[in-house]
Amino acid sequence: MFFRLRSAFLSAALTTAMVQAQSFEAGTPLKSSPNVKTYGGFRFAESISYDPTRDLYIAVNAGMPQKLVPNDGYVSLIHPDGSAHTLKWIGVNRNGLTLNHPLGSYIRNGLLYVADIDTIRWFDLKTGEPKGSITVEGATVFNDLEVAADGTIYVTQTGTQEPESWRLYKITPDGKASVLVTGAPLKQPNGVAFDQNGNIVVVNIGSTDILTFSPEGKLLTTEQSVDAGNDGIAILPDGTKYVSSVRVGTVSRIRPGQKAELIASGIPSAASMTYDPKRNRLVIPMNDWNAITFVDLNPVVK
Repeated sequence: MFFRLRSAFLSAALTTAMVQAQSFEAGTPLKSSPNVKTYGGFRFAESISYDPTRDLYIAVNAGMPQKLVPNDGYVSLIHPDGSAHTLKWIGVNRNGLTLNHPLGSYIRNGLLYVADIDTIRWFDLKTGEPKGSITVEGATVFNDLEVAADGTIYVTQTGTQEPESWRLYKITPDGKASVLVTGAPLKQPNGVAFDQNGNIVVVNIGSTDILTFSPEGKLLTTEQSVDAGNDGIAILPDGTKYVSSVRVGTVSRIRPGQKAELIASGIPSAASMTYDPKRNRLVIPMNDWNAITFVDLNPVVK
């Protein structure tokens, strides 16, 4: 099933026109004296991505609910010690910017991609400038996304209690969107990631199932996390999976061929996390707690 899209070309052209009318501005880093460190700066941070080039964490904030304050999403930059680098990098003003209620995020090919309700948006990773968007007709609220090297986007829609609303979408580089998987075995799908073989791994809020699909949507394997209510997933090069439960506040580890084990707990609203290979840690946003948590992984996972 295919959906009509606002073309990326038209969207980019409109964005360019808006930027020309109102110059886009990115926020500037805090210029604090050596005895000052600022922490926080989040408003419902649902996802975090690690930028190895700048060695910074990129926290995507949904902002206020749309019915209260529309177009209130923003992006923060965070130092690896947890202090704020830039409180509002994208979203310091709304000049040429639409960012309504972003949730999932991913870095690929010098771009920061975000899932924003029914729209995928992407920004220049160096400047923060909006570079384009695709809106998918028929989608409700996107949750998490991953982007392949060729620009193909895989994005989840958690949906409601109705199975037909549980979806994994595929958006090709030429802008065509289709529902790759719908209904069971999905059960309110949330986090999505690529494994070491390029397959798509999805975790469910509604079950402990960790589902691996081929790029064509064929179910390949089903694994189980310790807890249900899952949100984030990070997969290491050796195939080890880490899964965070937003409802229980735990992190499961699943080594290849082994059962899940609990490695961390006491993390309220543990959402869509990232892996920092430099420090061998998970970085987990805690959405409505407006905070982030570091989970150090020791001994070093090889």
